[in-house]
Amino acid sequence: MQYYHYKSEAPETVAIVQEYYRAKDQFQQQLKALGAVIGGTVAPMHDIDSNFAGGVKLSESRELDVHWRRPDEWGFRSLRSKAVPPKGISKEERAAIRAEHERLLTTWQEHCPKRLSSHDYWERLNVNTGNLLLCGGVMFEREGTAYFCLGFQINRPEHDELVAAGKPTAGWIEGAVEILPSEYEAARTAKKQEQAA
Repeated sequence: MQYYHYKSEAPETVAIVQEYYRAKDQFQQQLKALGAVIGGTVAPMHDIDSNFAGGVKLSESRELDVHWRRPDEWGFRSLRSKAVPPKGISKEERAAIRAEHERLLTTWQEHCPKRLSSHDYWERLNVNTGNLLLCGGVMFEREGTAYFCLGFQINRPEHDELVAAGKPTAGWIEGAVEILPSEYEAARTAKKQEQAA
């Protein structure tokens, strides 16, 4: 697949990319807070267009099976929608288990961060999210410049003509200019080094 590389120094474009990464950082902090309340590390998950909370790293003890599904291959458990009390226990014990499960569900709902949609930010950048789903795209910001790697081409004149004709368009990022892959990779490598430092 061919990739197209762009950069933009337009203040609004840079601000949207910065805002997305601030939201990602906040999401990660919220996952840590959820894990602290629940008592284990919460898996950061993502799908094609959003980030969300996954399972929790808890003990493999069978005692937890009342409230939690068995650990997956990475050791993370998901909270059950309903408690599964063991057989042969008293009415009072069942009631206590159900009360504890309600507490766990409430705690999860109160502290679990809502899904973070990357498409909300791409839409604000005027990029067609259908193209993103089909071909992919990455964005980041470094030193006041936003960088993009897309599996499709954006073009201002073509965008304006298509919009005027009422036809679908791949979109247009304000201030975007096409750059060589080497310039994009140099910026990406420098960004990774800064984050690791």
